[in-house]
Amino acid sequence: MHRRPSLFKACFFLFAASAAVMGMAQAADSKLDSVLARGKLIVGTGSTNAPWHFQGADGKLQGFDIDIGHMIAKGLFNDPDKVEYVVQSSDARIPNLLTDKVDISCQFITVTASRAQQVAFTLPYYREGVGLLLPTNSKYKEIDDMQAAGDKVTVAVLQNVYAEELVHQALPKAKVDQYDSVDLMYQAVNSGRADAAATDQSSVKYLMVQNAGRYRSPAYAWSPQTYACAVKRGDQDWLNFVNTTLHEAMTGVEFPTYAASFKKWFGVDLPSPAIGFPVEFK
Repeated sequence: MHRRPSLFKACFFLFAASAAVMGMAQAADSKLDSVLARGKLIVGTGSTNAPWHFQGADGKLQGFDIDIGHMIAKGLFNDPDKVEYVVQSSDARIPNLLTDKVDISCQFITVTASRAQQVAFTLPYYREGVGLLLPTNSKYKEIDDMQAAGDKVTVAVLQNVYAEELVHQALPKAKVDQYDSVDLMYQAVNSGRADAAATDQSSVKYLMVQNAGRYRSPAYAWSPQTYACAVKRGDQDWLNFVNTTLHEAMTGVEFPTYAASFKKWFGVDLPSPAIGFPVEFK
């Protein structure tokens, strides 16, 4: 005897069909498709913060964030130069995403839970921290030597309300001198008024690259924060694509490009990703 489908089954199939249609509509509206159709990627970034994003002698933008944009463009078009950079202030990083002025913001954005309510963060591409810059001939070798010296150590730091607290997380007894600019902070180290400068570890590494043999840094950093690019919320296809591109830059087929950029800006030779069992599951 022929039996008619139950009302439950009918509703289930209707729901499944509706979900499939909605999924196709969302996929068709993805930023991924619009960027591919446009033929170039639009990246929001800065222009005044080496080694992340700054203008070179030729007036062109360069830096690690700029290289990340080129990597994403290569993933999209097999051409790293099919990218347009929109210079924006730090407080425009999120608004420009929300108004579609840019496809993605790559501007050393620190990942926080509150920001993640406004934008979707990509995989992290760098972990920042506070590092110490010392002259090469410093009598202090590692952080233990500086901690043992107690209040005999003077640390220069950029002036802010948390400066002293930040330094004392690593050097509880050190004397802390605050300066109005990074140039004055480094001058204090160069002149011997300070034993070390405390600043972003990326800046420490970049200065060591730019001034070979003049500075060194203890093998210690603290106060970690994560840097990632950001995209508009609600577009999983676009987020998945960017994540895939960054993942393969850091662990797969595009690793040589990522490693070369890391070496250029931070002076660090990254170890090649291990072959065999994927490191993500260890």
